[in-house]
Amino acid sequence: MSRERCRLGIDWMNTFGYRAVAASLAVTLAMAIPAFAQDAKQAPKAKAVGMDTVRVEPLRQTVPVIGRFVPHQAGIVAARVAGPVDKYQVEVGDRVKAGDVLAVLVDNAFVWERNRRKADVASARASLDTARASLQLLDQELKRLEGLKESPAFSPARLNDKRQETIRAKSQIGEATADLKSAEADLELGEIALGNTKIRAPYDGIIVERHSEAGAYLRDGDPVVTILDDNNMEIEADVPANRIAGLTEGRELEARIEDGTPVKAIVRAVIPDENPRTRTRRVRFVSEFEGDARSTAANQSVTVHVPAGETRNVLTVHKDAVLNRGGAQLVVLNEDGKAAFTPVRLGEAIGQRFVVQNGLKEGDEVVIRGNERLQPGEAIKRSNPEAKENAS
Repeated sequence: MSRERCRLGIDWMNTFGYRAVAASLAVTLAMAIPAFAQDAKQAPKAKAVGMDTVRVEPLRQTVPVIGRFVPHQAGIVAARVAGPVDKYQVEVGDRVKAGDVLAVLVDNAFVWERNRRKADVASARASLDTARASLQLLDQELKRLEGLKESPAFSPARLNDKRQETIRAKSQIGEATADLKSAEADLELGEIALGNTKIRAPYDGIIVERHSEAGAYLRDGDPVVTILDDNNMEIEADVPANRIAGLTEGRELEARIEDGTPVKAIVRAVIPDENPRTRTRRVRFVSEFEGDARSTAANQSVTVHVPAGETRNVLTVHKDAVLNRGGAQLVVLNEDGKAAFTPVRLGEAIGQRFVVQNGLKEGDEVVIRGNERLQPGEAIKRSNPEAKENAS
């Protein structure tokens, strides 16, 4: 019996003793948890968010105007002399340099005409030499007669005749000189005509169209090819007359091609000719591309952002800072490390920002990332304290 009681006592202690210890630990933990929770509530962890600064910047209101690219030089290259086409040396789409031969006319008639005029020059030069030699001979005879004035054989009538002959010889030299110059001019014209049988590119560009083929006869002035200088293009836009005042020469505007490529459009000239039906004036802009890569064509559309009024300074806030809650627009301010929800009244958009009409001041820090999950009064900190947000 004593052994049995002893065993029962040990089992009772094992069972109820352990339970007492466990209960004691549970009570201790239950008392400690509120204390930990209270400490955590007293020292909350600040949430990292993205911030931006409310700032003042110039407001440049613009209106889009559809323009087009126009080449500096484009048009028909015409034949300068008449004749059949011997051969074309370019195809549509070929890029050419100034002076390159585009087509060649049959030139044998021009070669022989040039040779005939060379012979005329040689004949005129020979006639001039003959007239000069005759004058030299008459000068010698005149001097001999003048030397016989004191001689009984002197004849005044003969001396007068020689003087008249000398005057006539000088006149013949003048005629021969004029004939020579005329022949030389004719030769130069022949050389030019022969040179014009080779039709050359007047400027750099690309061949857009061929107007004839080999074997066709071209008259003076007939079209040969159409060439377009696509490396030097301007923008031409029909701008409303009430927007012309801000387009001073040299002003730089923003423009975009249909594919979104940005272009600088610099005002070169405002054409003083208004369309009475549309009340617009043509404006020419010099186009400057960012980098070398570009693909433009004549008459390609381009949108030019023309100033709508004078530039003024306005207060702006980043668009990502704006929250729409219950029909109201709010932003989250950073007030000494706490989130403060502030109602604002906004105006028009400027790129990635809104004009602030009421509710903020310059220098205010607003949350632009993570603001959707914040609660009023919640502790916040800048996600990257070493570098301020630069969202524009």
